[in-house]
Amino acid sequence: MAPPPADPPTDPRPTPLARPDGSPIRALVVDDEEYLSSLLRMALRHEGWDARTAANGQEALNLVRDFGPDVVVLDVMMPGLDGLEVLRRLRAAENDVPVLFLTAKDGVEDRITGLSAGGDDYVTKPFNLEEVLARLRGMVRRHVGTAAGQDPCLRVGDLVLDEESYEVERAGVPIALTAKEFELLRCLMRNPRRVLSKAQLLDRVWSYDFGGRSSVVELYISYLRKKVDSIGEPMIHTVRGVGYTIRPA
Repeated sequence: MAPPPADPPTDPRPTPLARPDGSPIRALVVDDEEYLSSLLRMALRHEGWDARTAANGQEALNLVRDFGPDVVVLDVMMPGLDGLEVLRRLRAAENDVPVLFLTAKDGVEDRITGLSAGGDDYVTKPFNLEEVLARLRGMVRRHVGTAAGQDPCLRVGDLVLDEESYEVERAGVPIALTAKEFELLRCLMRNPRRVLSKAQLLDRVWSYDFGGRSSVVELYISYLRKKVDSIGEPMIHTVRGVGYTIRPA
């Protein structure tokens, strides 16, 4: 008797958020800093989204009309039309696309101004890339009808991370993490079996222009190991000379 066919290989990566028709979420990044907009575009494309960039306010307005984004990341301080004026024009045209402001201004009055103009969220520079991605996922879930059956939980083996409730457990045992530990673990779990370098983790978990030493990554990896790997077989592994990865025990 012939052996039964093997089960098809499963993809351990989380299913990306999608529009109700199953097509990719559309994101527009508006910033006159080319490095920053390219970094965000690459991160969003890694999420499985259709991401495009604009370098100024007028280009942004044209792309909103032609591309029809589901979410916009909008720099406040730009030459010509600044972010606030771009948003005012969008709202005046009755376009209610959710907008996440990026700005170097971190005063309370500046935040109030941005939110009062019709912005949905506000992040200051330098920012944490994983935090920005998490906020954008939340905005999409709230404002865009996404495809049914999408789970907010990341799973690698018996380790489960809920991106909405910020709860983590392994084999049913709750794990208390600090905000930075949670972001580092989320970054690893969104890339199971993939080796991430210290530079990639610094970019995604700390900030895009973080001036600290890469030893901070080693320190936080050790914190995670004490909390995650103490419950069962090790899941967080070092690939010497390359970086770190997480895989089922």
